Amino acid sequence: MDAWQNGKVEMEKRTTLIAAAREIMELHKYCAIITVDAAGRPQIRTMNPFPPEPDMSVWMATNSRSRKVREIRHNPHVCLYYADHQTATGSVAISGTAVLVDDPAEKEKRKRDYWAQAFPDRQYLLLIKIVPDRIDVLNYKREMVNDPETWRIPTVELGGQSAD
Repeated sequence: MDAWQNGKVEMEKRTTLIAAAREIMELHKYCAIITVDAAGRPQIRTMNPFPPEPDMSVWMATNSRSRKVREIRHNPHVCLYYADHQTATGSVAISGTAVLVDDPAEKEKRKRDYWAQAFPDRQYLLLIKIVPDRIDVLNYKREMVNDPETWRIPTVELGGQSAD
């Protein structure tokens, strides 16, 4: 196979893996975000993300005074984890960089009903945008599973590139 054909196969594989990841992510109302605290320990909490953007970035809202915001300011490398172990659809782990966004236009664009109660005056409302570097995908319906020898799951390396 020449370099052009090999590149085409790799692009098709990448497109398929991203579609499989999106399929799993869109099934879930919640995901987990893992940050790193000042002592280097991972911290995990449940979040209510927006559906993934075309480039696979993920947005969510939080309180600007939260511990996770302090952790992201100190170390923006995070991981999102989507999984449903009851229906065994699969899982998605997104490793990437968290960007804190305090833009009123972005907040208005992404407004959710529950914000009226959680952020009555929007004073402490802050958005987090996760820009993915790597996406790990298990999608049982598409038979995308661990390698039987290494247990490595299918992965897409984005490295700041568009996922389109």
